[in-house]
Parts: sequence; C-alpha cells; structure tokens
Amino acid sequence: MALKVFKLKAEVDETELFDRIQKGDEKSLEVIYKKYYRMMTKLVINNSGTEEEARDIYQDALIVFWQKARSGKLVLTSKISTYIYSVCQNLWRKELERKKKLLNEEKDSVVTIDQDSEEREKIIANCLDQLGDTCKKVLMYYYFDDLSMQDIADKLGFANTDTAKTKKYKCKQKLDELVKAQYKEQDFLD
Repeated sequence: MALKVFKLKAEVDETELFDRIQKGDEKSLEVIYKKYYRMMTKLVINNSGTEEEARDIYQDALIVFWQKARSGKLVLTSKISTYIYSVCQNLWRKELERKKKLLNEEKDSVVTIDQDSEEREKIIANCLDQLGDTCKKVLMYYYFDDLSMQDIADKLGFANTDTAKTKKYKCKQKLDELVKAQYKEQDFLD
C-alpha cells in the first residue's frame, strides 16, 4: 500500500513540476535537468556521441521542452522524461545525419584549388580537358556552378537525378585517376 502512495506522490511531483515550468519557474527546470541528466546524456554517448555532444543535445532538448511548455502548446500525455527523451532522440538523429552529410561532402570534394596557384589550376584544367564533353560539363556544373543534380539532369537531358548522380560519380572517379596518373602529390602541396 505504501508503494502506491509513493508512486502517486512521484506523479504529483511531476505534474507540479510541469505546472511550475508552464508558469516560468526556472528552478523547476533545474530540478528536471539534474534528475534526468544521466539518462539523457547516456542516450547520446551510447550512440556514437561524446559527453560534450550529449550535454549540448540535452540542453537543446530542455530548451524545446521549456518553450513548448511555456507557450501552452504542450499537452503531456506521458512522463516528462519520456517527452524529453524523444526530443533528445530526434535531435541526436538529426545531428548524426548532419555529420554523415558533412563527411560525405568531404569525401566527395574535388581537390581544393588555391586561387593564387596558377599551376594547380592548369593541372585540373588539363585533366578536365581530357575527359569527355559530358563529364566535363557535369563536373563544371556541379563543382563550379553549384547546380543541383536536378538542374544538371535537366540541362544535359538525363532521365532523372539518379542518372546525373551516377554520371557525376563516374566522371569524378575518371578525373581523380587522371590527376593521380599524371601528377605527383607534391604538385598539389605548397
């Protein structure tokens, strides 16, 4: 019987905390921060995150919680911890997607050309000239004109963006092979 009373008391405490947060009581937010810190940061750390990233994600989730609660738009149908946990999950998933995209862009980038180096520009231009006309256009549109895959597909009459992506990938590989075959790494170093 005492156990049920304790559980009821815990639920009342959470409801009371939520009510206080809706009224702008920052102390109640501090209570929640401390109470769920370990659980929320563990989520990020166990999914390829660092302690610092976990802390940032948790703080961002609490800001979302605070703003929604204060606006009156949040109707809690679960525990506060469950709501904040789901916000943390979503924020961390978005962060992982952002990191993956950045990593892919780094892997996919063309050799960086220093604007002051005419020699480097000549090397890239020479290798581009050795590619077929379509490859040259695809790479120029993508890397120099910043056109989207859809725009490239439209300009060059490809069936769809997947065709444009495949063509860009193959052309980039050809360019890389030409550069590696004809020039030494020192040609690109200061």
